[in-house]
Amino acid sequence: MESAVRTAERGESEDLAYSVFARNCPSRGTLEHVTGRWGALTLGVLHEGTLRFNELRRRVDGVSEKMLSQTLQALERDGLVHRDAQPTNPPRVDYTLTPLGREVAERLLTLIHFMEGRMDDVLESRERYDETRRA
Repeated sequence: MESAVRTAERGESEDLAYSVFARNCPSRGTLEHVTGRWGALTLGVLHEGTLRFNELRRRVDGVSEKMLSQTLQALERDGLVHRDAQPTNPPRVDYTLTPLGREVAERLLTLIHFMEGRMDDVLESRERYDETRRA
């Protein structure tokens, strides 16, 4: 029997086990973790390789220590990030993407690079929009 995922990929309708559009679906929370500002940026940076907490914080410009910590915990809970704590003095903690996290990050980076490449169009659109509101 063909899986619901394959059917959905072809655009056919079938009841899926998970639907992010359903209010109580657990996939909605994961989507929020992945597509939220800090989640997307953290996954994008970790795609480059293993990093320690402070390295991540420096790379994700503007994120607070608290927000980065919360973001990493959510991504780890969802199985996207692996936290490796070394019993050294001082303690060393490394963060890396899991195979699932790598796949998600690659898809996010496609969107990120697309948006970066189209920012001139976005900025032009914003300017036109703002002009019509001022008139």
